[in-house]
Formats: sequence, structure tokens, C-alpha cells
Amino acid sequence: MRVNAASETPEQPGLPRTAMIGVGSMGGAILQGLRNPSVAITRPIVVTTRSAASAAEYANTTDVTAIALEDDAEANRRAVAGAGLVILAVKPWLLIDAAREIAQALEPGAVVVSVAAGVPSAAIEAVLPAGVAVVRAMPNTPSHIGRGMTGIAGGATASAADVELVRRLFETVGQVIVVREDQINDVAAVSGSGPAYVFLYVEEMIAAAERLGFEAAQARQLVRQTVLGAAELMESSGEDAAQLRRNVTSPKGTTEQAIIELQAGGWPELFDRALAANVRRSRELEAE
Repeated sequence: MRVNAASETPEQPGLPRTAMIGVGSMGGAILQGLRNPSVAITRPIVVTTRSAASAAEYANTTDVTAIALEDDAEANRRAVAGAGLVILAVKPWLLIDAAREIAQALEPGAVVVSVAAGVPSAAIEAVLPAGVAVVRAMPNTPSHIGRGMTGIAGGATASAADVELVRRLFETVGQVIVVREDQINDVAAVSGSGPAYVFLYVEEMIAAAERLGFEAAQARQLVRQTVLGAAELMESSGEDAAQLRRNVTSPKGTTEQAIIELQAGGWPELFDRALAANVRRSRELEAE
């Protein structure tokens, strides 16, 4: 039985009482999405922080209750008591200890969400009581502005309803796809790390523009606005990237010459190697 359901509408069921262990970069993005007034969720959301200073940031809010481990050694266990949805937003090497710490304080039927890379759901399930579901999620940093991409995968103890609950959770910060757990490392390689690849492209294009002779500020403006505009065009047009590229690439034109050089550099193989290296590291983390 799920606990403490929020008010619901026929279109969008509410999220239950929610606790978050750790409010770092990704946890903060998720919390920001959950705090949107349009989100139907049982309030307040209870979060734990390491320091009293971090908890004090929420002192004047009515929708978040923050408890500092610095002040209360029982903070994590207190936070999850009565929660139907528990988000573990701690570093991967701390996750199993955090799960073990809260295990006996969890409500029967609670859903525990891990956003950590390299920690299989089976390892989390092993330290939690029977009747508690585990769902893994792999969000990315654009979640901070509500434009995130998250892949989620249910563990062995998660039902379809549990996965659906977590899907609705992450829809508060962007788009969501449901995958098998054996695909979660691939999600991390494509979208979890994907923003870094885009930023690297921007870095290299700016550097190349500077080598052409543009001032640094001009180079940044040229490249940043080009990337932002291209992304907006892709979203608003509804066309896929290949067609949009063809739209810009006139036969025997200048763009075609640049594309020929880029493709001659072996981009397909380069991207395959990059994603494979990312997935390999995730598997190494799982084995540690």
C-alpha cells in the first residue's frame, strides 16, 4: 500500500509525501522541479543536508523542511518516516551506506529512487526490507532549468506502478524515457554525459573561431548563439537533425565542404569509441 498520497486530478495523479537524502547539484535540480506550484505533491518535501548552513537556506520556506545531519544524527531516518517516495541523491560511494541507514525507517511500500551512476539496483535492494521498491534514474544537468532528459529503470522489486510514479517525478524537470536496467549505463553515456559533449563542441568551435582572427568575445557570441539557435530550430521545426543539416548544406556550397572534412575525420567511429568508454567506466564502477 502506498502512503500519504497527494491530492490528485483525473489527468495527473499526485505525488506522495517525498523525502530527499542529500541536496547536491542533481538533488537540487529535482527539488526545484518538485517545488513548482503546479506539481501536485504532498508538502512539505523533507530533505536532509550535511551542514546546518545548507539547511538554513530553507528556513523561511513552507514547502520544504530541511534537517541537517550536523545537528541531528537521526536526520536521514527522520526524513524518510512516512514518505512514500524517497530520493537518494548522494554520491555513488555513499549510496549503499545511506540506504542501509534508512532501511528500518522506511514505510512499507515506499519507492526508493537512486540517481547514482555505477550502483545496481540489486545492491540497493539487498540492504532494504522486503516490500520496498527500487528504481534507478539517470537525469542530466539541464534538469536545473526544467529541460532535463532522464532515463529510468525499475529494479527487481519495482512494479509498473512504481516506475510510473518515478516517471511522473522526473517529468517535473524535463522529459523521461523508461528503459531496462541493463540500458541505464547507455543512457548515462548518451544523455547523462551528453551536455558535456555539447559544451566541448562549443569550446572547440570558439577556439577555432579565435584562430580565424575573431576576438574572444566575438567568437563566444558567434558560437553560443549559433548553438542556441540551432537547438531552438530543431525543437520548433519538428524536423530531425539530418534533415535540418541537409537544409543548410547546399550542393557544392561552402557548408558542404566543411561537412565533408568533418565526416572524413571519422565522426561515427569517434562517437562509438567515446560512448563505449563511458559505458565501460560505468561497468567498472559497478564492479568496485
